[in-house]
Amino acid sequence: MAVLDNTIARREKRWAAGSSVLGAVTLTFLKVIVGLMTGSLGILAEAAHSALDLGAALVTLFAVRASDKPADDEHLYGHGKIENLSALFETVLLLITCAWIVYEAMHRLVAEQIHVDASIWAFGVMVVSILVDVSRSRVLYRAARKYNSQALEADALHFSTDIWSSSVVILGLVGVRLGDMYPQHGSWLSRADSVAALGVALIVIYVSLRLGKRTLQALLDTAPAGLPEQIRTAVNAVPGASGCHHVRVRPSGPGLFVDIHVYLDGNTTLTSAHDLTEAIEKRIGELAPGADVTVHPEPRPPAKIGGTRPSPEAPSPVQERE
Repeated sequence: MAVLDNTIARREKRWAAGSSVLGAVTLTFLKVIVGLMTGSLGILAEAAHSALDLGAALVTLFAVRASDKPADDEHLYGHGKIENLSALFETVLLLITCAWIVYEAMHRLVAEQIHVDASIWAFGVMVVSILVDVSRSRVLYRAARKYNSQALEADALHFSTDIWSSSVVILGLVGVRLGDMYPQHGSWLSRADSVAALGVALIVIYVSLRLGKRTLQALLDTAPAGLPEQIRTAVNAVPGASGCHHVRVRPSGPGLFVDIHVYLDGNTTLTSAHDLTEAIEKRIGELAPGADVTVHPEPRPPAKIGGTRPSPEAPSPVQERE
């Protein structure tokens, strides 16, 4: 039954990522054609954004497939870091593209005047883009929540921001159209497309920096905020456990690795110790679903004179030497 569930999960995650790739290909093609036809920098900026969305979608599809591979002799912790490295590469590409968009938009605002044809085709491709992005983000969010996939969640966030950036471009096209209708105000309305392109660039920069921050945190093994403390509290509440220390949480792609040392009564039988560690692993799994948990049981430190024991968070001198 578990094998069947894993097969269904892999199929659904790959289908969500694959549909995202198909949508990105379609939108990139449409935006390039319409952007060249109309001369709209806003639409061409969106085309570049969609092209990078295509790269992001391909990376996500690759990462989802790679994360299904089991650990091997060369990758003892699995292949989750592939996803983080790919996301970092994607972030760099996004920032480079934004630099080009900002440069070109400023050049048009300050020096070069280029006529933009705010035709029905320009509006049409952006409306189609919004509809496709709404559909893609919903599918990806649904799959991400169902299977706790950070890769799909990041992809969904990316496409959700596309909805806002496409809306900014539409506002720019509206400004251009109004400039054609009211020539007396055309001196600034005609520049609305370039201003919209700057808006797109700022949105993409913001999303890229957020993505880059999460990627670097994962590559540097930064534990999720508050999770180690939650694990300590939960383990200390398990009957039979007398405290814990050396709680380590290591993210890897969509998964987490948790290592923890737990104090037990020194007279506990091996069978009872095993049952207790199983209960602790289950409790940690409730806090971090899908985490790979390793519990190391240790005999409870002897009481000091006066009836107190060393703090569970501070190992005894013997343990420090170990």
